[in-house]
Amino acid sequence: MKLNYKIIFHFLGLLVLFNGGFMLLSTLVSFLYKDGVTLQLLSAALITLIVGILSMLFTRKHVKEMNKREGYIVVAFGWIIMTLSGTLPYIFTQSIPSFTNAFFETMSGYTTTGASILNDIEVVPKGVLFWRSLTHWIGGMGIIVLAIAILPLLGIGGMQLFAAEAPGPSADKLHPRITDTAKRLWLIYFGYTAAETILLQVAGMNFFDAINHALCTLSTGGFSTKNASIAYWNGQPIIQYIIIVFMFLAGTNFVLSYFAFKGKVQKIIRDEEFKLYFKFIAIFTIIAALIIYFRADVSASSVDHPMVWGEGESAFRHALFQVLAIITTTGFVTADFTMWTPFLMVFFFGLMFLGGSAGSTSGGVKVVRHLILIKNGFLEFKRSLHPNAILPVRYNTKSISGDIVFNVLAFFILYMLSFIIGALVFSMFELDFVSAIGLSASSLGNVGPALGDFGPVNNYAALPPLGKWWSSFLMLIGRLELFTVLVLFTPFFWRNR
Repeated sequence: MKLNYKIIFHFLGLLVLFNGGFMLLSTLVSFLYKDGVTLQLLSAALITLIVGILSMLFTRKHVKEMNKREGYIVVAFGWIIMTLSGTLPYIFTQSIPSFTNAFFETMSGYTTTGASILNDIEVVPKGVLFWRSLTHWIGGMGIIVLAIAILPLLGIGGMQLFAAEAPGPSADKLHPRITDTAKRLWLIYFGYTAAETILLQVAGMNFFDAINHALCTLSTGGFSTKNASIAYWNGQPIIQYIIIVFMFLAGTNFVLSYFAFKGKVQKIIRDEEFKLYFKFIAIFTIIAALIIYFRADVSASSVDHPMVWGEGESAFRHALFQVLAIITTTGFVTADFTMWTPFLMVFFFGLMFLGGSAGSTSGGVKVVRHLILIKNGFLEFKRSLHPNAILPVRYNTKSISGDIVFNVLAFFILYMLSFIIGALVFSMFELDFVSAIGLSASSLGNVGPALGDFGPVNNYAALPPLGKWWSSFLMLIGRLELFTVLVLFTPFFWRNR
């Protein structure tokens, strides 16, 4: 079967058009704040809109059917096309004149990684900073719709597990309610963003900082308008607690938020992934807080703000914030956690492989996959004792098909192989061992801060150009669940069958 190129370019044109619309919003922000780059942003927006409109016009007569191969291409190339067009505001305003750096920053934005090459964020024009935050927000919502509506149809990474409970598509065919699902999720996503903006403003942030951090929190991105990230507000714990709450919500399956608003609380309480996600955060926070309290000096690894609520509260807050920021792959920082004893550095490195819930905006392996791996591991012990027994893996009281278990196992193996290969390639750029493995884990898991020379208080500016392109590739495959991108490199994918 030949590829339906017209529908592919039609969808790509729609995405570019969508991008141009958000650039106009950034242009408005630039105009309101009179930051001096309004015309440049307007030019970037108009060029993007024209390209999107032309692409849609030339492909308007297309067969309205999309098979799996076309779905893979639209998803993978959609992120690349969005990134390419998304570099224009940086280049036109000369905020990031280098195309390599602009591409890296934009890819980091859309994949909600939050790794930056900007050495002085606070001198960047406000319209550009707002665009930078918007790339996170667009990418975050795109991932939710992708996970709920598209990946289950492509059979990616065991995403079928929660698709049956999603208020929309079934796992095996495109359902008319996908549009309704997307609308509901957009409404929840927008509502959370608005709520966080208001709360942060009430807590003491100015409106511009509040809306930017809300955009980046709900997308689990990590871009900040301050060089010190959230450590800038270490003297205002209430601001950090507000961000903690919304990081937790952003790392939770958005379908559960839908159930919560519908009053179906029992569905949330009984959800195995949510329970394990909550337990992980609680246990890891207690471990980190105790070590910080007894062994680490937070003030030495943070900006100079007084610890206003006592050392115990400070240790708990920093532990909870950083555990959530790493698990949900948000990447905000309140201190340099690599300075909190060698144990905690390795501890946070391990958390980079965890990830939030499936159906959330977070990256990483995802809690549901860890849950299936753990359950299947325990069942292997039973199977070795009772080889003839039928012992299916159960999730939320329902047995899971062997195909999904194999899919999850394959994903995990491929993820670890990608991490190892990623670290090997980074080491070719003469990076030390800690920096190489940190960069690989952070890029692939869309975490943001890495280790070594690219830790929480540093950025990615010192990474060689080829290293930035490699990091961008890892961000993309990590964000799109590996298979979606890597299948394009297989020869059988392109054969007309």
